[in-house]
Amino acid sequence: MAKLPMGTITIAPNIHWVGTKDPSRRLFDGLIPLPHGTSYNAYLVMGTDKTALIDTTNPGFENELVDKVSQHMDPTAIDYVVMNHAEPDHASACAHMLSLAKGAKLVTSAKGKEAAMMYFAVPEEKIEVVDESSSLELGGKTLKFIDAPWLHWPETMFTYIPEDGVLFPCDFFGSHIAYGEFYADEFGNGHTLELAKLYFAEIMMPFRKPAMKAIEKVKALEPKLIAPSHGVMYREPKLIIDAYTDWAGEKMKRKVLIAYVSMWGRTEHMVKVLKEALISKGIEVQMFDLTVTSIGEVAKQLVDSPVLVIGAPTVLGGAHPVATYGTLLTKTLRAPTKHVAILSSYGWSGGAVKQLEGLLEGTNIDVLDAVDSKGPAGDEEISRILKLADTIAGKLDELP
Repeated sequence: MAKLPMGTITIAPNIHWVGTKDPSRRLFDGLIPLPHGTSYNAYLVMGTDKTALIDTTNPGFENELVDKVSQHMDPTAIDYVVMNHAEPDHASACAHMLSLAKGAKLVTSAKGKEAAMMYFAVPEEKIEVVDESSSLELGGKTLKFIDAPWLHWPETMFTYIPEDGVLFPCDFFGSHIAYGEFYADEFGNGHTLELAKLYFAEIMMPFRKPAMKAIEKVKALEPKLIAPSHGVMYREPKLIIDAYTDWAGEKMKRKVLIAYVSMWGRTEHMVKVLKEALISKGIEVQMFDLTVTSIGEVAKQLVDSPVLVIGAPTVLGGAHPVATYGTLLTKTLRAPTKHVAILSSYGWSGGAVKQLEGLLEGTNIDVLDAVDSKGPAGDEEISRILKLADTIAGKLDELP
């Protein structure tokens, strides 16, 4: 059977996308839902004297990467394999490419060197360490490097080509999309930003401070094209830079996120009372039943929701397990949420409120109130919920 041609695209003069798309993948890190699959973007940069491969691909796609590179050059003649980030979905094929291009060097940061030797058994003599003072001349194209630690591993760096204004930031500015479009403006800017926000929430939200430092470095470069290693590229870099500035800078909306679980409708009734009270005050409310909602959607809403309301019944002396998962996610992702309220119901004994408050210990999140109802909420509980709506409105009025 004849081999099917593998598609590549040229994104700038002598710079080619040679990545792979994985539309069937549905989970990342055993945690992150991928409703649209994902891509592992790699880029071939061909100077007049030397060539460089920027990032590689996920395990299992090595042959496809080689086939795509082969459409532009002999893979054995590559001079540099740049490893911006050591996570296997971008770096696992580095060793394979180096085994083909025996004269090539792996280019990475100092911590990247440690990772390459540990994870991929790359020999030390095959590694060239770079930092912001370094540059590599390819002939008409220069590779410059930007230190970007903790975006989202400690060894991360970006690569930049000043002659073409192309920035390769690996995971930063990424999105999980495996559709046929390659650029944000082809896909639709609005939809693109929603998926980029989802990606930011799940990957970059815990690292907002280093993200802000990196954004300032990127702005100073004034790139013409941003080419991340997941998802679409940006021919209008301002679009994604501005969005990341808002998300990493904790620009909050006048919004409340309600995430709840209900077994017999009593907790659901409580959260609906609060929802209607908030809406009547002109407050945006995003409400999700955690049993049927992608946890990624909840994470996305956490990016700019200053108030989180957790609804959870007591189950065997503690909070419903699905609610504890959502609460732990808020803590693990270091969400910028400022305030939390808890609505709970129980039959013969409580316990949910105490457990959820305990899970939030160690955060800077302020617990506004916890309304715990034995059986269906009565007049007293409803009154407290309506008072809680007033309190939430006051906190939102204090937003900058």
